[in-house]
Amino acid sequence: MKAHAGHAGELEGTWQVVRIGGLLPPLPNVYKHIRGASGETRIGRLPGVGFDVHGLELRYHRPFASFVDVLAAERNGYSGRATFLGREFGRFRLRRVG
Repeated sequence: MKAHAGHAGELEGTWQVVRIGGLLPPLPNVYKHIRGASGETRIGRLPGVGFDVHGLELRYHRPFASFVDVLAAERNGYSGRATFLGREFGRFRLRRVG
């Protein structure tokens, strides 16, 4: 599936994930790498968890398919809501790297 044309280019790149609140643990070395309609969330150099970009939603692949990150554009990046089965469990911010 393809990313929504209005956001595909904007989301492309590497983003540092900064915890804002909720049940998310500290996220000191967590990054999202987005290329077109897909990407992955990595902790440091470890292999990542893949996701597909659908507009401003990052929908994770199995076995994490019940998780979706819902983004909202901000002046200097994006704010995000981490959801499980549609229920929010944490908030984060994405800051572009580079």
